[in-house]
Formats: sequence, C-alpha cells, structure tokens
Amino acid sequence: MYLISPRKNQYKANLHCHSTNSDGKLTPEQLKNAYKSHGYSILSITDHEVPRDYSHMTEKDFLMLTGYEAYIRPDPNCTFDIYVPETHLNLFARDPHNEAMVCYNASYCKYHTPEQREALVKVGSQRTREYTLEYINEFIRTARENGYLVSYNHPVWSMESEERILAYEGCFSMEMCNYGSLTQNNQEYNGPLYDKLLRSGKRIFVHSADDNHNSHPFGDPKCDSFGGATMILADELSYGAVVDAMEKGEMYSTMGPIFKEVSFDGETVHIECSEVAAIHCHFGSKFPASVRAEKGEHLTRADLKVGKACRYVRISIRDEYGNYADTRGFFRDELGLPPLE
Repeated sequence: MYLISPRKNQYKANLHCHSTNSDGKLTPEQLKNAYKSHGYSILSITDHEVPRDYSHMTEKDFLMLTGYEAYIRPDPNCTFDIYVPETHLNLFARDPHNEAMVCYNASYCKYHTPEQREALVKVGSQRTREYTLEYINEFIRTARENGYLVSYNHPVWSMESEERILAYEGCFSMEMCNYGSLTQNNQEYNGPLYDKLLRSGKRIFVHSADDNHNSHPFGDPKCDSFGGATMILADELSYGAVVDAMEKGEMYSTMGPIFKEVSFDGETVHIECSEVAAIHCHFGSKFPASVRAEKGEHLTRADLKVGKACRYVRISIRDEYGNYADTRGFFRDELGLPPLE
C-alpha cells in the first residue's frame, strides 16, 4: 500500500502568501515570478479578507490557486492584541472564480476601498464576529457550504489551546510549519501538536507554507519566503486535480526534505527520501520507530516496524539543518488494519 507513491507527480506549492493587496510588500506578479524562479509550481495569494481570483496569471507550468485568509478576534472591533489568542483560517476555493466573502464584517476589511466593499459577493451571516467556538464552527461550515476548503493557520502564533483547536470542526488541514511565524518566534513547527490531535482521533491533514509578507529582501536572514512548502501529489497540474488532491490529503508538508516513496505492508513502513539525518515513524506511542544517521553520513531509506496497537501512522524526516518533512496521519482503517479492541 502506497502512502506516497513514487509514480505520483509532486508539485511544490506555497499555500499562504500576502501581497500589496493587503499587508505584503510585493505585488501578485512579483510573488508569482519569485516562486516560479525558485522551483514552485503552485501559489495561493491569501491576502487578509481579500478573496481574489488570479487565474489569469496561471500558465501551463504554474498554477494560481484562489483563496484568502480570514480571522476572528476577541475584540468586536477587530483590535489586534499581541497577548490574546485569535483564530486565522485560510480558505481555498474549489472554483478558481469563486471570490465570495464569508461572513462579511466591515471591521475586518481594512484593505478594501468603500467601492470594493460594496462590490463584494457576501455569503453567510454578517453579524459582528464572535470569538466563540460556536461562531467559528459556524464560519467554517459556511465557508465549506460556499465552495471553500478551510485550513487552520499558525497554531503557535495564534496562541489557542489544544482543546480549542481540537473542538474546531471542518478544517481539512493544519499548518505544520508556518515559516513566516518561525522566523519570528522560532517555534512554529507543530509536529508535537499534530501528534496530540491524532492521538485524540482528530482526522486532519498537514501542510506547510511561508505566510510571507516580504518585509525583508530575498537572502536576508529575516526573509520569510521559501522556507515552508507543500508537495501536492496530483494527477496533473490543473486546478481541479490539485484541489482534489488537497481535499483527499494527497500531499505532505516540507521545510526542505523530499519523500520519494512511503509504503506499508501491514507491519512495516518502507521510506525512501532525499538525504536526511533521521527518519521517524510515529504511531501514537511514547516510542516511535526511528533510525538516525551516523555523524557525517546520511539516510535515504529505512524500513520501520509499526506497533501492533498503533493508533495511526505518520512519517517524519529531518535533515542535518533541522528541517522537517511530514506525512499526514493515516488511521488504522485507512491502512487496512482491524479496529483495536
């Protein structure tokens, strides 16, 4: 059983990005050119509360994915407070021409002119946003009903509790690494959180993204571009195939390392990858199966036994610089294993 097939195309994507249409420093065209020149095939410009169709910029070898970032804060007037939690969600449109604004609220639309606000296609409740579990789940449900996939963004930066995140319903994926936040807080790699969610039975995928605003030039140590990516295993580089692969979890998170193959025979996981320093198989226990390279050497493959009472299986690889790549969690029923008694 292939969890990552060597026969699948792998398209490199940045699924979180900000342009001059909100608080980014580069235009959409500059962002596209930068990512294309760095080997990416997919870009989603997710400006704050700015749903925008960039499909006119799609080329044969480069896909623009329509989306935007929505957020809910405790203050009803959307006042930003660095000491309190808040929720950020990315909305990815199944239809590239979908520019619907979910649960419009004027306080959150500071990057729109009055004319642009008037022209927005508004769906769902327009009441004041509430930082409550009930409202946020209603927001996610409304987004899904109106043609969006919804992801959960930068858990560390958002400062929300694990219990709160676990209670959100309808997010298809979570940011494993948000590179923009990582450059600021040195903490936004979320492997431990993801395992806690999986151990609780939460069926959610993972991806990584830059969340880049480009306040610092390329090459600067504080540059927030090209550090977090998602490899999407789609049949072809078309809008429908890419969104379909994302929704099915046919993708993995990476900060650099690459999976070439991950397969499972019922007892052992076989991994082939780029040169790394360590390979881990997490399955919900205190002791994942692991192998590490000797000093000065590298690993490119491993066969790791899975515990018979595994709750799930996910593979994590790490290079010598501390950069990770992670598969999603695959639960027992997906692996063809019988239920635990």
